This record gives sequence, structure tokens and C-alpha cells, in this order.
Amino acid sequence: MSRALPPFEELVELDAEAVRSWCARSLDALGREREEIDAINVYPVADGDTGTNLYLTAEAAHQAVEAVFAASAPTPDTAETVRAMAHGALLGARGNSGTILSQLLRGMAGVLADGCDGDHLARALGEAASAARRAVAHPVEGTILTVASAAAGACAAGGGLVDVARNAHEGARTALAATSGQLDVLERAGVVDAGGRGLVTVLGALLETVTGQAPPPAVATRATPAPPEDCPAEDGPAYEVIYLLEAGDEAVELLRSRLDALGESLVVVGGDGLWNVHVHVDDAGAAVEAGVEAGRPHRIRITHFAAASAAASARGERAQRAVVAVVPGEGLAGLCAEAGATTVRTLPGEQPAGDELLDAIRRAHAREVVLLPNDTDLRQTAAAAAERARAEGIRVALIPTRAAVQGIAALAVHEPDRRFDEDVVAMTAAAGATRYAELAVAERQSFTSAGVCQAGDILGLIEGDVAVIGTDLADTARTVLDRMLSAGGELVTLVVADDTPPGLAPDLEAHVRRGYLAVDTTTYHAGTGAPPLLIGVE
Repeated sequence: MSRALPPFEELVELDAEAVRSWCARSLDALGREREEIDAINVYPVADGDTGTNLYLTAEAAHQAVEAVFAASAPTPDTAETVRAMAHGALLGARGNSGTILSQLLRGMAGVLADGCDGDHLARALGEAASAARRAVAHPVEGTILTVASAAAGACAAGGGLVDVARNAHEGARTALAATSGQLDVLERAGVVDAGGRGLVTVLGALLETVTGQAPPPAVATRATPAPPEDCPAEDGPAYEVIYLLEAGDEAVELLRSRLDALGESLVVVGGDGLWNVHVHVDDAGAAVEAGVEAGRPHRIRITHFAAASAAASARGERAQRAVVAVVPGEGLAGLCAEAGATTVRTLPGEQPAGDELLDAIRRAHAREVVLLPNDTDLRQTAAAAAERARAEGIRVALIPTRAAVQGIAALAVHEPDRRFDEDVVAMTAAAGATRYAELAVAERQSFTSAGVCQAGDILGLIEGDVAVIGTDLADTARTVLDRMLSAGGELVTLVVADDTPPGLAPDLEAHVRRGYLAVDTTTYHAGTGAPPLLIGVE
């Protein structure tokens, strides 16, 4: 005879394990509902990614909590756990709603770090709603902000933990149902606010954590959500710009003013020297430059809304095959995008995280994906991202390209109409047949495989090892080319950055023509954020 399981004991206080469970349940629930939330995303831009952005933000919070547990013995305290949850969400916040969710969690963490009973939870939700509104330059009703305020108001009287969580969830559900009548764009589409819908899911996961019972379902949106193109297009900026920023409070206040004048949907969250900046603008470069003047921006993400909306409208029609390529510089990103690849840009000294690669694989929206990491040090991260994508049912082939020029060679022979395995073999062969080199400037004195270099020396790296040390960029580049072509070759690929002297590429092309009559040369411009010169020899 089987023994009945003991009844779940409702919690009277959140401890570290409960916060951990809440993070995991939120991630699972958003994963189940991601596509539904994406489908009703029509405000502020109908780009169909709110569910995905909320999921990725929750995933970052969950991973931060798991990291704290892995580093603590036996378990971390509650204050440390809620702070990790908020910090992880801040670092991984995506999109308008994800950025606001990160500020909601940050607002909650500031109160829950002092106590986690019902009264503290009620105050935490109130502070979260207020903090989120302060972070948004121009709050709009009928959005996630409205749902957050309603949740806080419904439990403001406090009480036991279960009652507060239940009242907050019910208040949020009621407010969500009303959002379709608060914004014209929602009413025309016949949907509720997507960000508010995601917040109800997160509060439902909290209720399930403290009661052990599945929460009541969120308000029905519509039986078959209308695709974004059914909604009249809203006039607005062309780009979404997001970046993390290391800066002081004074500099951030000035940044808010500058970005508010540049665009709309401005949300700046964070504090204590680290901020997450989100804005919609027509001039993406000006938004990034404003961040550079305020402090140190990194993890910069720029999304073109026209492309995002087109992808959203086709989301129900998954492509058969796509290529995801990691590249330095916006010039190469544009080149690869023109060839049909989904790109992930790298910045000097900063590699993309596994979440960014997984996000790109998802954005490619294909049954089969070829992943080109184009960096030896990125191979393990790329392999982990590919494995996670495979768990979601996507067939992923990782080609271990070690440099951008190998990725360009692979992309040049990509044929989506042939069998997947044949395409991968051809791309792998093209990448493997391409020897690569890079010219860089030494930052300090150091020992290399070619001898001792001084700060400011020009380093010629062949296949990742320093082979030439010089003082002149053009002379060093010619020496590197001669060494590479001594082993033969049919095609030289030169990739030059914006800050490389303009005469370098023509000089090297002429050098190849004079000394190697049977070798062709192709030059590409990498734009900003790339090494001075990349060389490929096929």
C-alpha cells in the first residue's frame, strides 16, 4: 500500500530555499507561457519578444541565485539570496519589460533583505512598484507598471505571507484584465498588456511557492492572439538600445536627460554604480555615445525594430535553417547579416555570454542552426549554448571557427537548400582551409613566442601565436602575409577596422599582386570595435 504524502505546509516566511524555488518556478512558468506572451506583444513596439525578454531576465536571476547556492555551505542567508536574484536580473535584463521586471525585483530585495514575512512582502511590493515608476521616464497606464501598482495596493494592509501573496496575485490579475481598455493599441488588438501578463506569471509563481498550489490562471488574452501586423503600426523610433553602464548617480541623471531628449521608452534601473539602460531612438550611435560620456557602457545590444517586427510576424513560420555568427565590429555584423546570418557582436576584451548566444539561436527561429563562434576562447561557451538549444528541440551544429575570417569563409559556401549534414561539412571544410592571422598593438612589455615585446609594438599573430614583432603596422602586415603565403594560397581576405590607416589595405593588395600572381585579394571593412587587421588565407 502506498503511503500518502504529507500535506504541504504553507510558508509563514520566505527563506533562502523559498526564494530559490520562486526563481525556478518563475523561470519554468515564463518558459511555458513565453510564446503566448510574445504573441500579444503590441506595445510599445509590436516586435513579439516580451515573453522571451522576460524569460531571459528571469533566467539571469535564477542563475545568479544558483551561483550563490553553489558557493555557500550549507546554504546562503535570505538577504544574500534576494540580493543575488535582483543583481542577476539587472545584469541580464532584456527589453522594456525585462528591464522594468529587474527594477521590481531590486525594489523588493531592498525590503526583503530585512525580513521576509507577510508584512515585509507587502512593503516590498509597494517599494517595487514605486521604484519601477521612478525608473521609467514617462510612465504609461495599462502597462506592467499599472499591474505592479495594483498588486502592491491589493496587499498594502499586510498580514500573513500567504494572504499577502494571494491578494497581490489577485490584484494583479484584475488589473491585467483592465489593461486592454487603458491603451488604444491593446484594445484594437483585443489583447492585454504583455509585460503585465508576465508579471502576473511571476506573482503566480510566488503564490505557488508559499502555498504549494498552482495559482489561478491569468486572464484570458484571446483564443488566437492576432499577429502584430494586424495592429496599425505605431510611429516611433527605429532602434532599441540596451547596455549595462558603470557610472555614478550624478552622471546617470545627466544621461537620463540626454536620452530622454533623444528618444522614448526610456528606462534606467540599478544603482550603486551599476545601471541597466534601455531606450528607443532613431540615432543608436548617439545613445551609445551618451553612455560613453556618462561612464563605461558594455554588453551593448542594438535591435532594429523593422527587422524585429518582420521576424515577429513570421514567428509562426520557423525557417528550416539559419546561421548564427559571432563577429567583431558593426561592419562585419552588417556583412554577415546581408548573407543571412543572425549576428552577435563582440567588444574589445569582452566575450558574449552563453545566454547571448542562446538568445541569438532562438532569434534565428529555425529548425536547424549552424553556430560560428569565430574565437578559440569562445568554443566551450558556444558548445554549452548549443546543448541548451538542442534541449529546446533545435538542431544545432557547432563549427569550431577560431577567427572571423574562418567564419566568413564558412558563410561564403553556406547553401540552405542542401541537406543539413552536407552544408555543415562544406562550411567546416571551408573554415578549416582558411589560415588566419591578426595584427594587434601590445599594451605592455611581455614575453611572447617571438621574443620580448614592448608596449606599443605591433604584434603579428598567426593561428593565435605571436609570430612577428614590429614597430610599423604596414611592414609587420607584409611580413605576416609573406609567411602565410609561403605555404601557398589562392585567396587572401583582409578585414580592416575603422581606425586602421586608410592606405593599409590598398598597400597590402598591391603587395600580393606583385609577389603572388595567382592569388586574389578581397577586403572587408569591420567598422569600429574590431582589431586593426585580420588576415585570412585560403
